[in-house]
Amino acid sequence: MRTIDFTPVFRSTVGFDRMARLMDDMLRAGDTGNVPAYPPYNIEKLGEDDYRITMAVAGFAEGDLDITVEDTTLVISGKVEKSERESDRSFLHRGIATRAFERRFHLAEAIKVVGASVENGLLHVDLVHEVPEEKKPRKIEIATAGATKRLEDRQAA
Repeated sequence: MRTIDFTPVFRSTVGFDRMARLMDDMLRAGDTGNVPAYPPYNIEKLGEDDYRITMAVAGFAEGDLDITVEDTTLVISGKVEKSERESDRSFLHRGIATRAFERRFHLAEAIKVVGASVENGLLHVDLVHEVPEEKKPRKIEIATAGATKRLEDRQAA
């Protein structure tokens, strides 16, 4: 029997619970076992409607990073331009990876990116869950038979 592990999918989603869309994205992406591990990141829930993605980007300056939102996909990418000075250096051990990367996070429709900052080699992307007024739950009063009749009279006028 074959089972599907959804853990890689849930690691790259924020505020998104629709399984059909996740399955669709997985099928389009191809092999689900090939999830990139670089750079490492955390997804935190800071409050009821506040989230933060924190990504380790040691060796990247602010200008080397690009953050874009396309529809409901947050794309974070980084590329360090090699300078002439760096090409002359000889490393005995190189443990700080500055290779190019691109990470995609699928966001729910009500999740908005509100800001980003780089501090101590960590990129912080702040998100907020903003539910539009028309989608918020609202209280519906139950009217008596007499009150219903008055509403119908008002609509006819």
